[in-house]
Amino acid sequence: MSEDSDRKPRPTKPLLVLWDRLKEHPLARLGPGLITGVADDDPSGIATYSQAGAQFGLNMLWTMPLAYPLMAAIQAMCAQIGRVTGKGLAANIKTAFPPIVLKGVVLLLLMANTLNIAADVAAMGEVAELVSGFDRHLMTALFVIGTLLLQIFVPYHRYVFFLKWLTLSLLAYAAVLFTVHVPWSEVALRTVWPNLTLNSSVAAVVVGVFGTTISPYLFFWQASEEVEDMLAKGGTAPLLQDRAAAPAELRRIQWDTWSGMFYSDLTAYFIMLATAVTLHVSGVTEIETAAQAASALRPLAGDFAFLLFAIGILGVGLIGVPVLAGSRLMLSPKPWTGNPALNAKRPMREASTV
Repeated sequence: MSEDSDRKPRPTKPLLVLWDRLKEHPLARLGPGLITGVADDDPSGIATYSQAGAQFGLNMLWTMPLAYPLMAAIQAMCAQIGRVTGKGLAANIKTAFPPIVLKGVVLLLLMANTLNIAADVAAMGEVAELVSGFDRHLMTALFVIGTLLLQIFVPYHRYVFFLKWLTLSLLAYAAVLFTVHVPWSEVALRTVWPNLTLNSSVAAVVVGVFGTTISPYLFFWQASEEVEDMLAKGGTAPLLQDRAAAPAELRRIQWDTWSGMFYSDLTAYFIMLATAVTLHVSGVTEIETAAQAASALRPLAGDFAFLLFAIGILGVGLIGVPVLAGSRLMLSPKPWTGNPALNAKRPMREASTV
């Protein structure tokens, strides 16, 4: 018995060491900016970037460098509002504007988020069918149920930890470029000097790209996630009450947000580039869903490129859908319970939208 008792802890020790190392990894120390940035490249966004690349080739690449400072600046402002005031955007809007403004914003975002969630989970189900062969409706239902259960029963600090590691799925789109031929000199030229004729089609795609990269639900999510991170640490006060901590915290927010948005923007650039050098040059110019883009890529770039593209869609979907669903809760200026934190003792269903 003594020998058995001595042997029992040993198999778990390497796992505990690995877990400790993962928690100390630099990625684990990045915050709301990284998750928000990756959530921006959700399956609906992938469809938009794929359409831009398929329809206009390399001539839409210029939109991403231009979008980067815009998306980073607005997200940094939202993060600062949350960290400085200790309240989310909804609570701050309620304080600064008439009730009709808050109600209008909540209604519009609620409708947009609902449609976006439906499009994302449908795309994930379709891609899962392409990869696994299982029925798309079944896979869609599994994704919905799984995401819902995770948000209800998993505490915030654990859930957000795994969301950070899921952000690595975006690297799949960079890997796709290693499986196809890319004319890099032409890419560099068209990024700064596109060959476009201004018309309604160009305008529609440009509006779609900027509307995808700068999404209102991300404003609410990042502001509230800053508040939740603050409350989860325990004993941390809003910067309005703790001015001494402001310089370090504001620097952290700037670094976290600008790096997270850069990662997101660069990934969108890669998606657009991958579809431009494969679909566009082969005459495939109409893409309606991310799954359609992945499917069209298979005969042109091979099974490996298709698999990478599909893995990326599923990975960012597992991030984007919880963020969309969570941001719907964060539209309320009042907490669901007396305790506003999504902390370690409470699951995400009790999320406040402070």
